[in-house]
Amino acid sequence: MKPEYQFPAFYAFIMFRTSLFLIASISLFACSTKRSIAPNALKPTVISQQVEFDTDDPAIWINKADPAKSLVIGTDKETNGGIYAFDLQGKIVNKVTGIQRPNNVDVAYNFKVGGKTVDIAVATERETDKIRVFSLPDLRPLDNGGIEVFGGETDRSPMGIALYTRPSDQAVFAIVGRKFGPEDNYLFQYQLQEENGVVGASLVRRFGKFSRKKEIESIAVDNELGFVYFSDEGSGVHKYYADPLKGNEELAFFGGKDFKSDIEGISIYKTGDKTGYLLISNQQANSFNVYPREGSGSNIHAHHRITEIPFSTLESDGSEVTNVNLGPAFPKGLFVAMSNGKVFHYYDWRLIESRILEPLNKK
Repeated sequence: MKPEYQFPAFYAFIMFRTSLFLIASISLFACSTKRSIAPNALKPTVISQQVEFDTDDPAIWINKADPAKSLVIGTDKETNGGIYAFDLQGKIVNKVTGIQRPNNVDVAYNFKVGGKTVDIAVATERETDKIRVFSLPDLRPLDNGGIEVFGGETDRSPMGIALYTRPSDQAVFAIVGRKFGPEDNYLFQYQLQEENGVVGASLVRRFGKFSRKKEIESIAVDNELGFVYFSDEGSGVHKYYADPLKGNEELAFFGGKDFKSDIEGISIYKTGDKTGYLLISNQQANSFNVYPREGSGSNIHAHHRITEIPFSTLESDGSEVTNVNLGPAFPKGLFVAMSNGKVFHYYDWRLIESRILEPLNKK
């Protein structure tokens, strides 16, 4: 009889141990989920309406006639995704859909096309190997179906994009990144031009180092200082001249040890002609690292981290910021970051500024 009673007791013991393991696992998962957003994380001032698939990269269009009517332009990254326009309350006010996996988007002003001067939004369309050009604020296409990029390359699939307007002649350039590429000449730079009422582009240079560890998606241009930054996701942040006439020398490579994993969205907030901050997404930490725009000491290319700020955004890989007064809710500017959940988070710049000044005031 003894063996007949041993087996039930044995299985009861196993079931008891299994139950303890499952309870512990669920508890750990719950704690991990709670810890994904730090208790002291900044809370968004506004959360946008949801897009259909997956938000990715935002840009900010300033309505110069009435800044309070400015727009956030964001991508919905999926096959048959779209470009969305949101007002400052986060409401969707316009959209263009049916775009084949739009990835990143940027904005430029006073571009001449069709005998008129218009503001434009330019986005990458990953599955067609094109960039797309739309007028603002109406999102009317200006590109006759798109402009092919990375022609003749084995690796194409455009992802990141930033627009540079050269101060000397107001020429507008699109600096475009891709899903994968070579160790050098990873980025292509195109000058945007009108061709019979349609926007076209001509390749003006190839540049940019790449670690080949992950990918390069986020690109940001400082128009006034003439620099372009891009995130080499598994390695660090690269800095070059934005003007193709100034050559392809790498000016800085920084931040590699400051990030938990992926190095993502880059935004540039300007406090003066040459001063301000670079905010760079520490994606898996749900935070942004802050660096001096003007460099450190006498070296304008020495960017040492000032602080790390926890945000309520989840896994943010795209952001944008402006210092323009956009009304009572954003008097010192607006910071926008994509977040999981198909939304964009808007932050009053004053919230961020107070966190940046904390460590600076302690010095």
